[in-house]
Amino acid sequence: MIKRGSEDEGDMDWNDLKYVLETVRHGGISGASRALGVNHATVSRRISAAEAALGTSLFDRRPSGYVPTQAGRDAARTAEAFEIEHASLSRAIAARDVALSGPLTVTAPHLMVQSVLAPILGDFAQAHPDIELTIIGSIETLNLAEREADVAIRISDTPDPDLVGRQVAVQKSAVYASKAYIAKLESDPNRCLHWLRFLHWQPTPKEVLTIYPNTRTFMALDDMVAMLGAIRADLGASRFPCILGDTDPDLARVPGLPLMPYLPIWVLTHADLRAVPRIATFTEFVSTALRRKRSAFAGTDED
Repeated sequence: MIKRGSEDEGDMDWNDLKYVLETVRHGGISGASRALGVNHATVSRRISAAEAALGTSLFDRRPSGYVPTQAGRDAARTAEAFEIEHASLSRAIAARDVALSGPLTVTAPHLMVQSVLAPILGDFAQAHPDIELTIIGSIETLNLAEREADVAIRISDTPDPDLVGRQVAVQKSAVYASKAYIAKLESDPNRCLHWLRFLHWQPTPKEVLTIYPNTRTFMALDDMVAMLGAIRADLGASRFPCILGDTDPDLARVPGLPLMPYLPIWVLTHADLRAVPRIATFTEFVSTALRRKRSAFAGTDED
């Protein structure tokens, strides 16, 4: 029998079973502890409690880590089904909420919040003081089906098909560097450009190599905030969306290089939530504000 917070011997507590689920999902207790925001000992203890309640071993403890038994896999499937039903119930209840008030959680990339969204979010909060706005700055894909967020502002050419919303802007990118670095580059007779590469992107774009054939990869970084730090430290140049690069007073476009494609901007929510007044009001508000910035996203804003 599954109960929430049960202390009765022999009852399976969901608050233990979810530790089993996350351990199976993430391939071990290290991943589960990160996902749940607890330490390894807590995960291990809650798994042991689940095993005691069920009277069977859910994992083989091996030197390589926790390996689920058949019972463990069955328990994880049951837990996942329970999780899905709980999320569905939560969305159904939220969809009945007709008040223009209450909590609203929005997820968007950190730098987009910093450079573009902050004033828009401020305007919305002032216009709707009864809506309790929470912003999660993240490039991780949060699960809207499980109400980790109500609205996602995403940079993607393949948004989650289970979500609904609209593409609000097409983006272009350009190559940016610090103004001091550009002055140094223009005084270099060899025009040797130091390229700062994102780890998850392809090597130096051919458009860069055509204009700056002596380009060499100087450093690779895995985060846009770290990349901005490297550019501001005069270490080299990299590609950024125009809406970020053109609005940063410390950056300038590297001369002679064209605009390049970049992923579009979407405002998305779960289909079950799109008619909730506070969510519908927010998505319309932010979509309208972002559409007004289309020329900046496209790199053609002359202001």
